[in-house]
Amino acid sequence: MNTIDTIIDLALKEDGAFNDITSKNFVPADKKAKAVLIANKDGVLAGVDVFIEVFKTLDGSCKVAIKKKDGDLLKKGDKILEITGSARTILSGERTALNFLQYMSGIATLTNVFVKAVVNNKAKIYDTRKILPGYRELAKYAVRCGGGTNHRMGLLDMALIKDNHLKLIKDLTSEISDFRKKYKNIKVEVECESLGEVENALAAKADIIMLDNTTPKTAGEMIDVIRKNSTKDYKPEIEISGNVNFQTIKEFAKLDIDRISIGMITHSAPALDVSLEVTIN
Repeated sequence: MNTIDTIIDLALKEDGAFNDITSKNFVPADKKAKAVLIANKDGVLAGVDVFIEVFKTLDGSCKVAIKKKDGDLLKKGDKILEITGSARTILSGERTALNFLQYMSGIATLTNVFVKAVVNNKAKIYDTRKILPGYRELAKYAVRCGGGTNHRMGLLDMALIKDNHLKLIKDLTSEISDFRKKYKNIKVEVECESLGEVENALAAKADIIMLDNTTPKTAGEMIDVIRKNSTKDYKPEIEISGNVNFQTIKEFAKLDIDRISIGMITHSAPALDVSLEVTIN
């Protein structure tokens, strides 16, 4: 069983969907129904396969007609899909399926807002690890549906030296040099909150320099230093993180940076309003 199957199974068990006391006692076992999934607000769709798998887990015989696919822009009133099968199955899986799709579509929608805000600049919008535990694969997939880019998936696939690491490192240059002897193909990123930290990251030849919790003005000053110290053989990527919101995003993007990472697209995205409306089949 893969991660997503496990999450779906846990969610259905948590909701008691395998023993829905209401549907079992008030809806005939042989009753068939059709349900239509409708967007109640504009947004970006994500999670169709997960939505369908919820019902397939309950009853593999249900049929689905897909009208919209992940990554599609939704308008209020759009039909996303139709599902036909046991009325009990549809009623028992409704809430769990909606929870997944609303959560993922909310992330895709908010990500897309930021992606559109920097469309005329080279900066790409990245997510972070600020995600509800257990939901990382779903959330990062939703970010991609919204046009965003995934940062590291976890602590294994990239070295990111943050402020608390820096407090414990005596010689950044030698530490990064030693790391690269062991891991030749893994990038090293260094988080910087001051000009001095930027200079240390440059001296250590960090692959990515993250300017954290700064302002567009201060970031611009740090970026000038980075570019003055870049050469044909060494030109680090520049990432902005922290203090990025609807007001500051465009100012940061004007700095001609490579990456903007935004925690709120996964930890604070509002669920997209969609509903499942049942009709007798």
